[in-house]
Amino acid sequence: MTAKKKWSADVTEHSDALDLEEHVFESDDARKIAASLKRSAEHSDRRKAEPFQSAMSMLNFYINRAGRNLPEERREVLEKAKDELRVAFGREKQD
Repeated sequence: MTAKKKWSADVTEHSDALDLEEHVFESDDARKIAASLKRSAEHSDRRKAEPFQSAMSMLNFYINRAGRNLPEERREVLEKAKDELRVAFGREKQD
């Protein structure tokens, strides 16, 4: 019996989402995650929004998709990646 693919994986692969580098969200380095998302957003032919908005949306989508199953340690890294993404795009960090 083959496992049914989750709708969120289908969205990531076939929507107007970014072309992500493999395993980008598995890094423990928030700055590396942000840099990867920035590269993907700036080079994507599929995005419809500005690069910053597309990168931040993909990061939020991943966090929300994981929901309660996301360990607190991973959530902290990904939340820090949001701040690093803001810095990478020349935006102010949020408190």
